[in-house]
Amino acid sequence: MNWQGKTVGYAITGSHCTFAEVMPQIKRFVDGGAKVVPIISQTVMTTDTRFGKSEDWRKQLKDITGNDIISSIVEAEPLGPSKLLDVLVIAPCTGTTTSKLANAVTDSPVLMAAKAQLRNGKPLVIAVSTNDGLGFNLANIAKLIIAKHVYFVPFGQDNPAGKPNSLVANMELVPETCYAALEGKQLQPLIIERFH
Repeated sequence: MNWQGKTVGYAITGSHCTFAEVMPQIKRFVDGGAKVVPIISQTVMTTDTRFGKSEDWRKQLKDITGNDIISSIVEAEPLGPSKLLDVLVIAPCTGTTTSKLANAVTDSPVLMAAKAQLRNGKPLVIAVSTNDGLGFNLANIAKLIIAKHVYFVPFGQDNPAGKPNSLVANMELVPETCYAALEGKQLQPLIIERFH
C-alpha cells in the first residue's frame, strides 16, 4: 500500500494484550511511506503489565515511527488547528475510550486527537478491543458506527464461550481499513469471525 505523502495518526489505548499485534501494523504504514504520529493514553504511558513494560512499548513506538509520542492533552490539541492528520486510527481502542468518544468526553490525549480529527471532517478509524463490546458498550459502538467520518476495523467475538461479550478487531486489517476510510468507504465485511 502506498502511503507516500500521507500523515497517519496512530493512537494506542490500554488494551495491553493487543500491543504486540499492532506494532507490525504501524511498521506497515512507515514502510509504505507514511509519516506516523504516535499518540498514547495515560494508561499506556504509565502502566506496566504482564504483556510488557510501558517504557519498552514507548521505545518501540518511537523507534518504529521516528517521531515523538504525543502523551498529553496539551500536546494533542494542536492536531485540530494544524489539520496535520490525513487519517487517525485508534488501535487498540478500549471499551472505556469507545464509551467516552461516543459520549463526547475528552479527557485523554487520544480523545483530544479524535475530537480534533472529527472537527476537521477527516476519517477516524477505530479498532475495538473490549470485553464489554456486546454488553453495555454495544450502545456506544452503535452510536459510533453510524457517525459521520467514523470507520471501524472489522471485528468479531474473540472468545464466545469464555467471554461472550468480548469483541476484538482484526488488527491486521488496520492499514486496509484506513486506506478505505480515506476514500470515504467502510471496509467490508464489518463483522467477521474472530475466534482464536
